[in-house]
Amino acid sequence: MFDLITNRDSNVKNDVLSGITVALALVPEAVAFAFVAGVEPMIGLYAAFMMGLITSAIGGRPGMISGATGAMAVVMVALVAQHGVQYLFAAVILAGLLQILCGIFKLGKFIRLVPYPVMLGFVNGLAIVIFLAQLGQFKVVSALGQLEWMQGSMLYWMLGLVALTMAIIYLLPKLTTAVPASLVAIVTVTAMVHGLDLEARTVIDFVRDLLPEAQKASATLAGELPTFAIPMVPFTWETVMIVLPTSIILCLVGLIESLLTLSLIDEMTDTRGRGNKECVGQGVANTVNGFFGGMGGCAMIGQSMININSGGRGRLSGITAALVLLAFILFAAPLIEMIPLAALVGVMFVVVIATFEWASFRIIRGVNKEDAFVLFLVTAVTVIADLAIAVVVGVIVSALVFAWKHARHIEVKSHIDNDDWKVYDLEGPLFFGSVSHFKDLFDIANDPEHVVIDFKESRIWDSSGIDALDTLADKYEQQGKKLHIRHISDECRNLLRKADKFVEINVNEDPRYRVATDKLA
Repeated sequence: MFDLITNRDSNVKNDVLSGITVALALVPEAVAFAFVAGVEPMIGLYAAFMMGLITSAIGGRPGMISGATGAMAVVMVALVAQHGVQYLFAAVILAGLLQILCGIFKLGKFIRLVPYPVMLGFVNGLAIVIFLAQLGQFKVVSALGQLEWMQGSMLYWMLGLVALTMAIIYLLPKLTTAVPASLVAIVTVTAMVHGLDLEARTVIDFVRDLLPEAQKASATLAGELPTFAIPMVPFTWETVMIVLPTSIILCLVGLIESLLTLSLIDEMTDTRGRGNKECVGQGVANTVNGFFGGMGGCAMIGQSMININSGGRGRLSGITAALVLLAFILFAAPLIEMIPLAALVGVMFVVVIATFEWASFRIIRGVNKEDAFVLFLVTAVTVIADLAIAVVVGVIVSALVFAWKHARHIEVKSHIDNDDWKVYDLEGPLFFGSVSHFKDLFDIANDPEHVVIDFKESRIWDSSGIDALDTLADKYEQQGKKLHIRHISDECRNLLRKADKFVEINVNEDPRYRVATDKLA
């Protein structure tokens, strides 16, 4: 519909202009997530600057934008409320160190275990979350101090300016792609609002609404360079135990969101990022955050989509966004404060449209009902809870569905060979899910003295399968019969304990493959 995602090669002009656009959109997001975490706005802005700069410079996915995120902010709020912001800085440092270890030990590869329906649910869920988050911009503080929906001319102007922003983003690329349409839209709407003195809320109005009444008059986004400081917490084991649970969750949430966003950008740009390197980049960025007064963060799918949509492909785009954001904080806070919220909301609405996988509705009609259920489940959990829980739930449900399906695919065909031995030709995987059915496939009481199980068309996938063979061997032995097992791998033979003496070795025909078990040294 909007034809926003293209595979344009990286170049300096596109990266710089795209970075400026991203920087403008980062400001209200960073401020909002800082308040979600219960910290001052500048801590969120510092986090956006440091996360964006470091991950763009040393991370594994050029073009991806990192900063303070809502997914991590909701994890921080309890620690901040109970122990204070200094403990948050310590938790962010520890989370960063854990992420570095994940990268060093190459754990980023496990993102490949996320099934496609889970990926679709993640994308659609985040698109919905981004959309719902923008609805908060349509509320104002009433005279009683309560948030209420806009009414009257203020609402009409808000809707009109949002529509104008989206129209510019849609139409401008048809005329020229020399500059990012999002940047032109923001500048145009800002000039119109202040030139015509329209009734429109700005970024500084949003900040004031979040502050106590006594601080509203002095509200500003101006700040100084972040400074190095060791978190002021006791260096004791008790402190470690306080921050460790939060650090582990921050580590996992940050890596899951970052690696899934990396995979999404890979697909959109037809390129390949480096997951383990991104783990290290995220870890270094969070560690630095903790020492320089930032709240930490991870990849931001909304800002990453703005960057990709605007032509940003290289590391320079993220570096530019971070440096421009810092310049805003140091020198140009008044300019950022005057940007209408409607312009930023319009940009984010376009991101929602471009991010949502509209083809999933068409895909649902063609996939099985189990995959459709997983897609909707992950989408719903992402909206109701958070991304990390949604992905974990989706992977677990997908694994259970897979196990259930394949548990029904094991069967045998039996025949009597020339030696009057009964041969069971096993078909299908033998694993924990199919063990129960496997045990019912054999007629132990009526079988002849010699029985053969042929694994030529089957495999043993885990220790549950080995144990099932052990049990079956015992039952045949109790009946005074001999069980012969053919065509299994060396690893399986080594794992067979009671059934080992029944294995008939066939070196020329036996396959070789690995078994998922912790018994192999």
